[in-house]
Amino acid sequence: MKPQRLWLIPCAFFLAACAVNLYGCLLHNVTVERYVKGALMPLLAVTGIAYLAQRPFDKRVAGTLLLAQMLGWAGDSLLMGDGFAWFASGIGCFLLGHIGYISIFARAVKGLRPVTWVITTIVMAGLLVALVLGIGINGALLAPMVFYGAALLVITFCGLCGLVRGQGPSRAVWWMVTLGGLLFVISDGLIAMRTFGLAHFELRGFVIMSTYLVAQSLLCAAAARIALVKK
Repeated sequence: MKPQRLWLIPCAFFLAACAVNLYGCLLHNVTVERYVKGALMPLLAVTGIAYLAQRPFDKRVAGTLLLAQMLGWAGDSLLMGDGFAWFASGIGCFLLGHIGYISIFARAVKGLRPVTWVITTIVMAGLLVALVLGIGINGALLAPMVFYGAALLVITFCGLCGLVRGQGPSRAVWWMVTLGGLLFVISDGLIAMRTFGLAHFELRGFVIMSTYLVAQSLLCAAAARIALVKK
């Protein structure tokens, strides 16, 4: 196998772990589901590192990507605990990971003034407040949930800006960012609704994990492409 394709080995392990996890979700078997959950993000991180290892790359972007995925691993691990403290800690790790992704994608979208990002975040937060209140979630969790959701929408905004402005490595990268952000919104939105007893359907766990895994994979692939340094 050529050195440039060695990343396919950890990728195969990652896909196998995803298959086992999703199979457990389909069976509603928590033991099977969690058996490989802790290995998902490390395997994805190794895949990204192996992809970049044989190519010139931006170390700052690669380091931020690795940190974001390790925070995703911490979030996955903490959310397997029971109780509000575990839930809050896990969501906090994911939020920090999303901020890492935003720093990668926002830096790649050149030419936008800081005020544009501020206004965009405020508008998105306002829309999320209306949505969260509309489905009956309020109290102490309102502000952190709105802030968390706004971070996800900012990721999607980065992707849309890249598509409209035609910047970055390719349009495919910005499509990955856009879809990755939207799938994260779906996955985490279902988690929030499940927490408040608002999402009840047979394949809920499978939908949450499948959208989450695809979202992480798309954002990882997009960030890795942005990290590549052209000769």
